[in-house]
Amino acid sequence: MASTPGHLHKCTDTVVNPVKTTVHFTVADKVGALDECLGAIKAMNVSLTRIESRPSKTPEWDYEFFVDFDAGSIEQVAEVAKTLEKLAKQVHVVGTGGIPAVQLTGIGGQESTPWFPRKMVDLDTFADKVLEMGEELDADHPGAKDAVYRARRAEITNIAKTYKTGQSIPKVDYTQVEIDTWTTVYNKLATMFPSHACREHQYVFPLLIQNCGYQPGKIPQLETVSRFLKDCTGFTLRPVMGLLTSRDFLNGLAFRVFHSTQYIRHHSKPLYTPEPDVCHELLGHVPLFADPDFADFSQEIGLASLGASDGDIERLATIYWFTVEFGICRQDNELRAYGAGLLSSFGELEYCLSDKPEIRPFEPAKVAQQKYPITEYQPVYFVADSFKDAQMKVREFANTCSRPFTVRYNAYTESIEILDSKEKVLRYAQNIKQDMLTLVDALEKLK
Repeated sequence: MASTPGHLHKCTDTVVNPVKTTVHFTVADKVGALDECLGAIKAMNVSLTRIESRPSKTPEWDYEFFVDFDAGSIEQVAEVAKTLEKLAKQVHVVGTGGIPAVQLTGIGGQESTPWFPRKMVDLDTFADKVLEMGEELDADHPGAKDAVYRARRAEITNIAKTYKTGQSIPKVDYTQVEIDTWTTVYNKLATMFPSHACREHQYVFPLLIQNCGYQPGKIPQLETVSRFLKDCTGFTLRPVMGLLTSRDFLNGLAFRVFHSTQYIRHHSKPLYTPEPDVCHELLGHVPLFADPDFADFSQEIGLASLGASDGDIERLATIYWFTVEFGICRQDNELRAYGAGLLSSFGELEYCLSDKPEIRPFEPAKVAQQKYPITEYQPVYFVADSFKDAQMKVREFANTCSRPFTVRYNAYTESIEILDSKEKVLRYAQNIKQDMLTLVDALEKLK
C-alpha cells in the first residue's frame, strides 16, 4: 500500500487569474483625498474588494489605507501603483496572489511581497482554489470510473465551495457504504495507536471518543470536532474541496485554521487513498491539533509562510511534510509517530518504526532540502526531541528567510499584525510587559 499523501505538493503551483492584490498607501487629511485615489483605481477597470483604514504612524501623514482589488494582469497592477504615486505617498504593493515575488520588484517604488491573508475572512478566497482532487479525480483514482462516487464527491465538496468564515460547518449525512469504509479504517488503526502513536495522540484520542463521538459505525462531524479543538488550543477546522497550494494551506495555519476534507476514500480500497480524506484528517491530524505544543508548532510554520518568497514556501512546505505529515519523535527512548500521514496509514505506520527507513535528527535547514516521494513510503524520516523544541528550531529557521518584516497573530481580532515600524514593536512590547506582570504575580502566589 502506498503512503497516504498529505495536503502539500513539492511544487508551489500558482493561480494565474484573477491577480488578487493589496496596495498600501498614505494620504493627508484633506477633503476628497481618499475618493480621488479610489476613483483613479476604479477608472482603471479593476474590482475593489475591500478597503481598510487606520491612523498613520508617520507624523506628516494622517491616514494610511490597505486596498484589496482584483486585476487582470501584473501589468495592470503596476499601472495602478504608478497612478497612486501621483495622488498619494508611500505607495507599496503589499502582495499579489499567484505572481512570483521577483516579478513585483520595483512596483510602487519598493520590492513587493506575495499577497497573504491579514484577516480570518480572507481565507474565504481559498474556497475554490484547489490544485486537484475534490470533484475531479485522476484516472488512477479508485473511484475515477464510479459515477455514483463522483457525484457524491461533488455534493460534499460543494459545502466547502460555498462555506464562509463564521458559519457552522454543514453536516454531512454519510451513507452506510461510507460509514462501513470509516469503520474498517478506524478499527485497523485503533489497534495500532497504543504501540505506535506518540503519547500526545494517545492522550487525546479517548477525549475524542468521549466528546466528539469517535467510534466504529459513525463518522464524526467536522463542526463537532472543530468546536472541541477550539476549546483545547484555539484551532478550528474549515472544509476544503481538495488540495490547496502550499502557500494557501500554510497561510491558513497562521490563523490556527486547518483546511479539512469531508469526503471519504472509495470503498473498494478502504485501507488506501491517494489523497487526504476525512479518515486522514480525523484520525491523523485532529488528535495532535488538540495538543498545545503541537498547535503552537503548526502555527509557527504558518506564520513563517505569510509573505514568504516562493523558494521559502517550498522549504517550509518540505518541513511541514516531514513533521506534521510524516514526523517521528523520541519518547522514553522509543520512536513514536506523530505525523498524520503515518497515523492514518497502517502500512507506513508499521514501516516507519521498523529498521528499514533511515532516521535523522530534526534540523530544519537540512530537512528543507530533503527530496521526498509522494506515492510510496518515505526512505528518510526526521526525529524531533519534542514539539516545543521543534517550534523553536522552526522559528530560528524562519529568521533566515528573506521576508523583510515580522508578523504576529492577534487572537483578539483574529488578524495578522505586521511589525514593520517602531511604534508597532513598542505596542507589542507593552503587551508582553503586561503578560510578564501576570506571570510574576502568578509565581509570587505559588510561593
